[in-house]
Amino acid sequence: MSEIGGQPNRIEKNTKIKGDIISEADFRIDGKLDGNVKTSGKVVIGKDGYIHGKVECVNADIEGSFNGELLVSDLLSLKSSAVIEGTVSVSKLAVEPGATFNASCTMGGGKAGASNAGGFKPSMNTKNEPAKAS
Repeated sequence: MSEIGGQPNRIEKNTKIKGDIISEADFRIDGKLDGNVKTSGKVVIGKDGYIHGKVECVNADIEGSFNGELLVSDLLSLKSSAVIEGTVSVSKLAVEPGATFNASCTMGGGKAGASNAGGFKPSMNTKNEPAKAS
């Protein structure tokens, strides 16, 4: 973890915290947090970590569980063991196969009218018809 605003902070496994955290440094959570996190750095939720609340950060790596509102201004990276529920707003999203992502997601840095990432447009043809050659 990089040290953007100073020494990184860590909540260890078997530690439970209830309340809000505001920091300029990176945060790693391997324990349980019931509250909000606001940082100008990176938030990492370890495999045994859990956050229930609102998280605002620049980047986030999630291996554990999250339930609430997640606002990531740059990259959200979900590992295969991640379980996400709630609402998510990101600029960029990376999801490993196996991750559980049960959230409503807004992408594009909150810009109104932003197009789908990669220009993907789902097909509206639901009929099973063979292709016809002309």
